[in-house]
Amino acid sequence: MKQEIINLYDEYTHKPLPREVFLKRLAILAGSTTAAMAILPMLENNYAVAATVPEQDIELHTEEITYDAGGITMKAYLAKPKKGGKYGGVMIIHENRGLNDHIRDVARRAAKAGYIAIAPDALSPAGGTPTDQDQARDLFSKIDAKQNLINFAKGFDYLKSRKDCNGFTGCVGFCWGGALVNQLAVNVPDLKAAVAFYGRQADAADVPKIKAALQLHYAGLDERINAGIPAYEEALKKNNIKYELYIYEGVNHAFHNDTSGARYNEAAAKLAWTRTLDFWNANMK
Repeated sequence: MKQEIINLYDEYTHKPLPREVFLKRLAILAGSTTAAMAILPMLENNYAVAATVPEQDIELHTEEITYDAGGITMKAYLAKPKKGGKYGGVMIIHENRGLNDHIRDVARRAAKAGYIAIAPDALSPAGGTPTDQDQARDLFSKIDAKQNLINFAKGFDYLKSRKDCNGFTGCVGFCWGGALVNQLAVNVPDLKAAVAFYGRQADAADVPKIKAALQLHYAGLDERINAGIPAYEEALKKNNIKYELYIYEGVNHAFHNDTSGARYNEAAAKLAWTRTLDFWNANMK
């Protein structure tokens, strides 16, 4: 698929680009409206293939939960091992389409690796993530960033309050969620291990506040996000922040999302996830 088409879809998903404008531009790049309609399913997420770890996995317990964020009721999906014991708590943070089946699956992957995982829904104050992705995107533009940060930070309080949590917390986020991971690292001092996939970087001026170890994953073709890497890395080095940074050459933004046929890269996704689990294991102690 032409890189220009993938770049257009990235623009559509991250900027206020109306769907009708996106489709017209897609038709021009594809050569016709018919060709554009054939390409569209490869670009958009197909949640029918989201479950790599089944909801009914006999080793896991899953449920929909809520927690309080200063008077706001946050909805979240929880997955954890059925086997008794105490586990590290990790937060799985979705992209700018809200809590969906793919992110629930990532939470189950974390649970299979031996963690209590919660995936909060950023759109909880609006009633939760709608099924229509464009409607969800519109709701994201109305999120209060300061309150949203509080809403997610309170999720770590919820994790640590659980009797089956050992008190150590980490997180992983993708795209919009990756940017939020960097903000949480700045604002949650007892966070142990924060993993950001192709997320906007924190301001260099805020880097001295970071106490967590960071692991940063970037797609080689993601020029929009990668433009912020040099300043961020310089600030991390200057302030002696423990971090790992990986750039996966030749892959696109959202390469970890296996419901996105055009952008998913199996090799990069598997390597990045293995590194994520190793990183949590090494730092959440």
